[in-house]
Amino acid sequence: RFGPAPVQERLSCMARNNSIYVVANIGDKKLCNSSDPDCPGDGHYQYNTDVVFDTQGKLVARYHKYNLFRGETQFNYPKEPEAVTFETPFGKFGIFTCFDILFYEPAVVLVSEMQVDTVLFPTAWMNVLPFLTAIEFHSAWAMGMGVNLLSANTHNTSMAMTGSGLFTPEGPAAYHYDSAAEEGRLLLAELSTRPRLSPTYPPAINWSLYATSIKKFPAENDTFLGAVRRDIFTFSELRHKDGNYTVCQGDLCCHLVYQMSDKRKDEVYVLGAFDGLHGSLIKYHWQICTLLKCPSTNLSMCGQPVEVAQTRFEMFSLSGTFGTSYVFPEVLYSGVQLAPGEFEVLRDGRLKSKHGTSKPLVTATLFGRLYEKDQPHPLR
Repeated sequence: RFGPAPVQERLSCMARNNSIYVVANIGDKKLCNSSDPDCPGDGHYQYNTDVVFDTQGKLVARYHKYNLFRGETQFNYPKEPEAVTFETPFGKFGIFTCFDILFYEPAVVLVSEMQVDTVLFPTAWMNVLPFLTAIEFHSAWAMGMGVNLLSANTHNTSMAMTGSGLFTPEGPAAYHYDSAAEEGRLLLAELSTRPRLSPTYPPAINWSLYATSIKKFPAENDTFLGAVRRDIFTFSELRHKDGNYTVCQGDLCCHLVYQMSDKRKDEVYVLGAFDGLHGSLIKYHWQICTLLKCPSTNLSMCGQPVEVAQTRFEMFSLSGTFGTSYVFPEVLYSGVQLAPGEFEVLRDGRLKSKHGTSKPLVTATLFGRLYEKDQPHPLR
């Protein structure tokens, strides 16, 4: 039917001979002709493609990536976004690729409208501290969207690509992050096939309920601006061992209650707020509240990448007046480690530590995405 396809034949046999589902990211070439004004000069479209084979070796799903990253000039954009799902004996699955996760279509559509239980996520994710390392954001996305996310990242340390995981609405079931070694790792875990029916499924969250119900905490009289990459945050330094802080930017006010185990003189933490458009070619609206470690005691460096910390917290509670229901809770420890089971999100939108941090804290963040302010891709 498709002509010679040795790669797909091998994938199909792997699935059938081992009675497993196999997912792979490959290229797909489609013929087009001059009646199509967008047809490339060589008469072919080329797509960044995911394929899925079932336990019988049948091709049950094919997805063309819709949101291409800026370096993917070898690929074409599909004319329309695809919401690709397939049924299995262990739940309803959806699939998308890498950069897609930051956009409404197809990522949110699959969860909110198609009601998938689990998302398959092949990716070549470049880690970007402090908010967008692979394990950090992908775990937060699974929690924020209330689905399982099976994230398989390319392992290429020279391009800062590392970090895969099996993530659930309750947190990571298994993950691996190693920026030093070149070997990959197979991850295994048992997940709930239909997480929405699980007794441990988190309740619905009103992300702004608490933050809009309280008065602003008394402000320290000096906030300052700092850049996280190109995004200009409003920061306030946490000057004491414990305290209550509020920082606002635009329509977003972030509230923090905290208590450090010890206030070190050689480490600075800030509360930060960002409410604005992110990106250069493609702009999308973020609202971010973050408790963040700075690289040094020089406040002008706050917002730059940090991997290592020494300060533990007895408790923290972070909330914000978010204008979106799509908020992703992140907690990252020293050494780029996650904190499974050590924090919770209350129904009123507070991100809270349960019993203090077992390791030094790099960041605790509520990462909000306002999809209604997406702008169309300039190349589409």
